[in-house]
Amino acid sequence: MTRSSTPPRDNRTAVDKAMDLLKAFGEEATTGVGVSELARRADLSKSTAFRVLASLQANGAVQRAGNAYRLGKMIQDLGMTQESDLHARLRDALTPYLVNLYELTRQTVHLAVLQGTDVVYLNKLYGQLAVRSPSRIGGRAPSYCTAVGKVLLAHTPAAASAVMNQELFAWTENTITDPDHLARELSQVRQANLGYDREEILMGLNCVGAAVFNASGQAVAALSISGPAGKFVPESQTSVLRKVCYEASRAAAAVSAAAGRTG
Repeated sequence: MTRSSTPPRDNRTAVDKAMDLLKAFGEEATTGVGVSELARRADLSKSTAFRVLASLQANGAVQRAGNAYRLGKMIQDLGMTQESDLHARLRDALTPYLVNLYELTRQTVHLAVLQGTDVVYLNKLYGQLAVRSPSRIGGRAPSYCTAVGKVLLAHTPAAASAVMNQELFAWTENTITDPDHLARELSQVRQANLGYDREEILMGLNCVGAAVFNASGQAVAALSISGPAGKFVPESQTSVLRKVCYEASRAAAAVSAAAGRTG
């Protein structure tokens, strides 16, 4: 009597397989996971996982960058980031400085904070130069390939260490995926308090960011200016960005002091 080598039949429906793939992202939902690893976690063949991911991508549930996938806008919108009380206070206190930055540059500007190893955008104002961007208010993005993320990581060693101990997926051909390279860049960012995204999260998008500090010297938020590559030169905006972030730091210090008194 010979034993059959036929693998057991997978009785899961297409919906079951899609749900298992979505759950397989785990804590890497925003940073990205490769198809082979997703297939392993969901107990699917790579070809089946690839086919289901293609369907999820077509419906906006996942998005692809290179060989990695992460949850798409539709899913992220369903689980919109819960805003902490401190972040709400920072948003209210720093938005006037974001408006000032927009008035001085007429470019797209962002206000963001670090949450874990991702950045969360507290506010955004759109500039006069049309540019496609993955950022949205309340949304998340990987910190290592965004200007706001780099300046916050540069001043938050624990988060930077966590980022460099995880796989760094290439969202574009310019994304820094080597931990040593990223560490060197973060050292330069820390010294200058300026971080750059040169088409690292999306081709066609350039950005420069700087940190906003509280009275203890902690980087509690970041402001950035972005525009289309080829038309927007990040280096041309560093002086105004530094000035506004310096002014915003006084407001952030007041927020942190108030939070300390009520905490």
